[in-house]
Amino acid sequence: MSDAPADIQLARQCVEALYARDRASQHLGMTIEAVGPGRATMTMPVTATMVNGHDICHGGYVVLVADSAFAFACNTYDRVTVAAGLDVTFLRAARLGDVLVATAVERARVGKSGIYDVTVARKTGGEPEVVAEFRGRSRVVGGTVLAGGTQVAGGGMQTTEE
Repeated sequence: MSDAPADIQLARQCVEALYARDRASQHLGMTIEAVGPGRATMTMPVTATMVNGHDICHGGYVVLVADSAFAFACNTYDRVTVAAGLDVTFLRAARLGDVLVATAVERARVGKSGIYDVTVARKTGGEPEVVAEFRGRSRVVGGTVLAGGTQVAGGGMQTTEE
């Protein structure tokens, strides 16, 4: 990770380009709050359609906002990068009206592999409360974010570099 102005600008350009094509994040009302090389912070409001039979936010939506922050963080280098795996631990429930804040931070990036930690907290008017901790493993698959990524054919990812 670097905080050089050129690296920060590249990270912002990559995230803006990726977000413009990310219909899922847009549809769910996610917004990008902060970005830099290897990091991203996103918010998502918990709406009525996200609440399960226990009257709490469905865990899949908590993972979804974490996964989006993770995706934006690991694509800040203009190399198309996807999830290779993840683990999540739920610590408390989120509820209707909460705003989830997912903060992704790169922990390691070696070759084509990376490890990112994402903390998901809820803003309820007071101090943010941690809802879940997410660890994502990434893999560079080829192509560049700014050039439009890679082509998807037959449900799989075509890579442009090995």
